[in-house]
Amino acid sequence: MKKILLISLFVLSGIGAHSQVLITLLFGDKLNTPDLEFGLEGGGNWSKISGLETNSFEPNWNLGFYFDFRIKNQWFFYTGVLVKASLGVNKLTTADLNLLDATVYFEKGDYAQKMNYFLVPALIKYRFKNRIYLEGGLQFGLMYKSWIEYVTDIDGREGIIKEFNKDQINKIDVGAMGGAGYRFSGRLTSWSLGVKYYYGFVNVYKDISGTKNSSIFLKLNIPIGAGEKAKANNVEKAAAKKEKKAAKAAEKEAKKNNKE
Repeated sequence: MKKILLISLFVLSGIGAHSQVLITLLFGDKLNTPDLEFGLEGGGNWSKISGLETNSFEPNWNLGFYFDFRIKNQWFFYTGVLVKASLGVNKLTTADLNLLDATVYFEKGDYAQKMNYFLVPALIKYRFKNRIYLEGGLQFGLMYKSWIEYVTDIDGREGIIKEFNKDQINKIDVGAMGGAGYRFSGRLTSWSLGVKYYYGFVNVYKDISGTKNSSIFLKLNIPIGAGEKAKANNVEKAAAKKEKKAAKAAEKEAKKNNKE
């Protein structure tokens, strides 16, 4: 029932086109084991681009799936794909717009650089016994859509203009990422909440040096299918325990009969 509700929620939210997310929902129970956790990662992020006059964060939300592989003991390798993710910066100034060779429509209104990415983290994670974890490594990004957005509200009439500038942006982004988080319990089905910080090594704009992506991510990780597997494991353990108990009783009865 929980799986059906989750699928319905994401479809109604307009995300049904992302087949990767639906695959995560449908087949997560086939992948979760004590040494591999698989599920959904979602949350919000606040991004900026260095080298511009503006210093305002651009708020976004993101959604994807993740894999958490156990390397050894409390060490893990964390990866996956945020299939719905955005970076950028808000409140571009007139100087920024001139630097980017963008159209200035009116003084009144807000301009923002928006970029859609597929983001792939590659992080080494260490889980402490108190369920707090630290992680660090690299993040790779593939930009597939980019535009400068102008939003204005004049006399109660809102207007939005998008000026696409994909050709000005480097498609590949790579940078360092570090973060921390907390698992709500030690069970296989436990959700976890974390925060990550990313700083890019690659210039965002092809012809403008010093323009680097950076972003703060607040994330929620939800294992998918682990509940069903945990229940199945509990049933198997209970059956094994019952069988072992019956064997001991039979052995005890056999010894008693031999004595007689």
